[in-house]
Amino acid sequence: MLIPALDLIDGQVVRLLKGDFAQQTTYHSDPVAVACQYRDSGAEYIHLVDLDGARDPAKRQLALLTEITKVSGLPVQTGGGIRSKADVEQLLAAGVKRAVIGSKAVKDPETVLAWLDEFGPEAIVLALDINIDSNGKRWLATEGWQENSSVTLDELLQQYLERGLRHVLCTDISRDGTLSGSNVPLYAELKRQYPSIVWQASGGVAGLDDLTALKAEQCDSVILGKALLTGKFTLEEAITCWQNA
Repeated sequence: MLIPALDLIDGQVVRLLKGDFAQQTTYHSDPVAVACQYRDSGAEYIHLVDLDGARDPAKRQLALLTEITKVSGLPVQTGGGIRSKADVEQLLAAGVKRAVIGSKAVKDPETVLAWLDEFGPEAIVLALDINIDSNGKRWLATEGWQENSSVTLDELLQQYLERGLRHVLCTDISRDGTLSGSNVPLYAELKRQYPSIVWQASGGVAGLDDLTALKAEQCDSVILGKALLTGKFTLEEAITCWQNA
């Protein structure tokens, strides 16, 4: 599945370069309209990132997230500053299908494992952002990539797989927002290592060739952000490519 992504700050569609708020580009002032455009172009799901909520959960754009969900009619997964059970409950009550958990999943796995038990594996997506070192080890970053942890992707996954984890959105930080091409070998290896996980590839998709390569490696889903916003290809073109790959 191809999943268009909208990153939201102050009610607008934006993109950050490698998670840096100082490197922000604003693309649209009406995210509801953009979501409906993606729906009309064939999107089956949409990924929303509440960057205001990520910086301060008290500033979560709940009204906007709810409006996008209701008006577009699309199933929505959303993340950004989800730090408590109440945050998850609030989003699910607003109609969101999946809560996307990032830093909390790395820093406080026992709490997130409890959420996985309570809400079920279809309601939780782990957003795991990685830095790959010169030895090929995949280290997890947190807090919008501003902090590096001492935990590897593989170490963390073992805990969650034992409790039924199903959905993981994995971002190669070095590629995100760069349009430099997806790290296809990474997702090919992850799918071979962890076939029970529904993988969402994120970061760097620049052209239709990336989609063809990811599909060939059995990657389950691809997040499409900057490539759509900058017109590298249309969502219709992407869906046709994915279906025919």
